Amino acid sequence: MSGYACPLCSSSQTQLYHREQRAKVLQRDYYRCQRCRLVFVPADFHLTAAAEKTVYDQHQNDPHDEHYRRFLNRVCQPLMARLTPGAQGLDFGSGPVPALSLMLAAAGDPCSNYDLYYCNRPEALQQRYDFICSTEVFEHLSRPGEIARLLLGLLKPGGWLALMTKRLTTDDAFPNWHYTLDPTHISFFADDSFRWLADEYQLQLEFHGPDVVLLQKPDY
Repeated sequence: MSGYACPLCSSSQTQLYHREQRAKVLQRDYYRCQRCRLVFVPADFHLTAAAEKTVYDQHQNDPHDEHYRRFLNRVCQPLMARLTPGAQGLDFGSGPVPALSLMLAAAGDPCSNYDLYYCNRPEALQQRYDFICSTEVFEHLSRPGEIARLLLGLLKPGGWLALMTKRLTTDDAFPNWHYTLDPTHISFFADDSFRWLADEYQLQLEFHGPDVVLLQKPDY
């Protein structure tokens, strides 16, 4: 028992998983939940909001960049194949340039935007949606369980939650995983983490490649 509650499932059954000791790399601890298998960085090691935004300001997310569009299509294509024409959506964590919502709107699925730092529109979190996308966001969340509940509550019955975040593979690979090098990455999901989420909320679960997950809310 670590004393740190899991930020996804709230279990107290968490244990030290890895202690970063590589030279010139952010020094911090990682804990793993024995219930949902989430690996997380305790709050003691989190950046301040200002420092976090400074990192995000360096991101280059040009909606006209073909490489970036191909990257986003990894979540767009499987999601759009499951939507009815004219579905209304939300891009949660849209960033400074809402590339994903522009791509979805061009395909006939209009999409609103919300971002804590770049598009903080609380009214966007007071509506109901046919789908919600959150790409490269959940690894940054200090309270992913709370955000998952929020987003699922915004979905209409039968709606889809589309997430993009790289998933844990093996314990041996973790110490050298490039995903841990970003100081704003603090929550690392395993397949079992999403299986727990699906079981908890009776969701249909689909894995698409190593970093895309689709979750469908029950149609009632």
